[in-house]
Order: sequence, then structure tokens, then C-alpha cells
Amino acid sequence: MTVIEKVNEVNEVIKAVFEFTQGNEKINADFYEYLATIGARNISLNQMEKVFLPYIFERQIDGKSVLEMFANENSKNKEITEALLKAIFSVFEIKRILKNGFELYNLINEKTYTVLSLTKMTNFRGIYAGQYITARIFELKGEFYVIEISSVLSHSQKEEAMRYAVMKLVQDPKQLYINNPEKEEEIKAAVEEMHKKFTDNFKCDTILTTNKHADDIIGAFNDGEEIDISQMASNMETYKFFHVKELDNNYSNFLENSMGGFGSHSETYDVAVIFDKEKGLYAIPFYETFCAIFEGKEVEGAEDCIKYFLTNDSIPDSILEKVSAKYPNFTDVINKFLDKKYTYKELIEEYKSEYLKNKIYSSATVLYCSQAFSEIFNDMSKPKETTVRVNEKVGRNDPCPCGSGKKYKNCCMKG
Repeated sequence: MTVIEKVNEVNEVIKAVFEFTQGNEKINADFYEYLATIGARNISLNQMEKVFLPYIFERQIDGKSVLEMFANENSKNKEITEALLKAIFSVFEIKRILKNGFELYNLINEKTYTVLSLTKMTNFRGIYAGQYITARIFELKGEFYVIEISSVLSHSQKEEAMRYAVMKLVQDPKQLYINNPEKEEEIKAAVEEMHKKFTDNFKCDTILTTNKHADDIIGAFNDGEEIDISQMASNMETYKFFHVKELDNNYSNFLENSMGGFGSHSETYDVAVIFDKEKGLYAIPFYETFCAIFEGKEVEGAEDCIKYFLTNDSIPDSILEKVSAKYPNFTDVINKFLDKKYTYKELIEEYKSEYLKNKIYSSATVLYCSQAFSEIFNDMSKPKETTVRVNEKVGRNDPCPCGSGKKYKNCCMKG
């Protein structure tokens, strides 16, 4: 099959998906509600394509994307449909403009792709090498194609592109190693090395502490520093679940929040620092509060706590498995709160299905192996130009006077 024939077939599939969207009453109603929501009800056909492509890939109806629903009901062009379902949406640096496509470096999974265009290259006037684009690409019969370019950033907006790459990794850690087996091997080796380091250092794989000490424990682990964790136990007297806005992964402030750490919240809450030998390092807020529910203790906000652990994508199935192994009443208690009759298997399939489909490492471990995160974090950690008052005594846990945002013991004290 020639490239032109492939392009024509792909375009035919996209046309068929559009017709499917218009012909399915439920999807059609949702699509026009979506257009109204984004203020795009009265748009041209050219504008419609830019709106329609993200809609069919990303919009969820009854837990499935529109493209998945199309695939389930159509037997034609299965190969192309399956290829589209595996499409990669990422931020890329344009390395070269080719006669019929681009050479792109994926900032998220650190791999270079040669991609062909489904449209004439004249449609990409104004896009140059050195710029950054958010785009969707897919592989068909050994060749990659770009199906969508949703935004373009200039060379001077590198930090914004890097931030976007890191944010996508926080949301979906597997993007670092998808279609990149060499990177996955690197992560596996890092997990094995870090697990040994953690257990050698702390003589356990689970530390129950509070947000006031979690940063010090994680920092000590990163630095190989010996600390007495017995002085950092949670010792919770009452259990309460509440929303911690500092833990929200907001695109505009997530890096700043991560540097501020757990301790930036004024209230005290429990945190479990857990090293899963298969998936890496986790810091799980309200872990003890969650466990207390199954111990029959009074927990303020118990129902919200259960829903948080079930629906939070950053909490893996292995954490629920760890708790369920400790408490035989695990499923019964959850069913009572949810008014359901799940078996444990059905519960995991309902709420943690992504973990059943894919090997997903912890965000902390993935970021540890990410070049984009290292670069943007190092840039943020560089000392700012400021006047240092050398005659003023600085405590080891005080902010470093150089302005880096780190604690003094982890910054200039080492110098």
C-alpha cells in the first residue's frame, strides 16, 4: 500500500467516525453539548476538524472514548482504527521539516520520530524547526503519521514545553516509556536500585508518618542521609479526611507545590511513604485514615476518603491490595459505603482498570528518570541573585538564604 493510499484510508476512517458521531443519538447530543461548552457551536468546517479530533480521542462516554465506541461497532478498517486507538499525544520539539512530514523529538518519552503528514505540507506554513508542538501521532504499517497539531510554541517557550511534558507525566506516568522499551528497562533498573536503597536505609518498605515529616523522610532517602524515623511516627489520635489543595496537580503551579512539599499545608494529616518493589516510591496521603475505616474507628469524611482512594489515578491497585490483605472486611465495608455488591475483582476492574491493562510505575519514580523533569527542576532550583545576610544564623531546616527554595541543609550547607 502506498503512502497516498494509506492517507486516503485513514481519512476515510475519520470520516466514518464523524458519521458515526452524527448517527448515534447519545454521542451526537454529547458532541453538541461539548461544542457549546467550549464556545464553538457556530464554527466553520475547517474549525470543526480541530475540535472533532480531540473530541473523539479524549471525550469519555460511559467510560469509553468515542473512538473506542466506534471500534466496538464497526468491523471495517480494523487495522487503522486500532492504530488510531494507540495514538501518542505529546509535546515535541521539531528537529527538521521534511518534504512530506517532520522529524520530531518527543519531550515526554525521549524518542525521535519521523512522521508523515496526512495533509499537504503547505498547511503547516509558519511552523519551523526549533519550535515545539503538541501533536497526536500514530503508527500504521511501520510508519508514523501526524493526525493533529493542537498548538505551537516558539523556541523561546522551551520552559513552557518542558512544564507541559512533566505535567503529562504526572497525570500519566506510562507516557515516559510507551513505545520506548529502552526507557522502561532504565526505569526497572532504577526501581530495583531504589528499593534496595530504601529498605537498607529504613529497614522496612512502609513508613507511617505525617505531612510535617514526609518531606524530610523523602529528602533523606534521596540524599542517602540517616535519620531516626521512630521520632517521625504519625501517632494519630483522631482520623479526618479533608481536601488538601496543595496536592492538586494544577498545570500552573504543580512544580512550585512539589517543591513546597507536604509540609506546606497548615493542618496535620497522615502520610504513608511506601516503596513498592515493582512500581516504585509512593507518598500516600490519608493512608492510615483509610485503614482506620476498616478497623471500625470513627473517621470524619470516611465516604469521601474511600472515594478518594478508589478514584484517584495516582493510587495504584497494589495499594488497595495491600490494605485488603490486612483487612478481610475490605470489600464488605466499601460495598456498604457505596451501596454496591462488588467482589474485590469487580471493584478493581471498575476503579483501577488502567492498572490491570498496563504496567504503571509511580509518578515519583518516573519523574526521577525523566530528562524533562531534571532539566526544569534544576532550572527552578538554581540560586537566584539575592543579597545574603551572612551575619544571620540559619537553621539547617530553614529556607536557604540563597533563594533556591530548598532547605539550608540540602543546599548551601553542603557547600
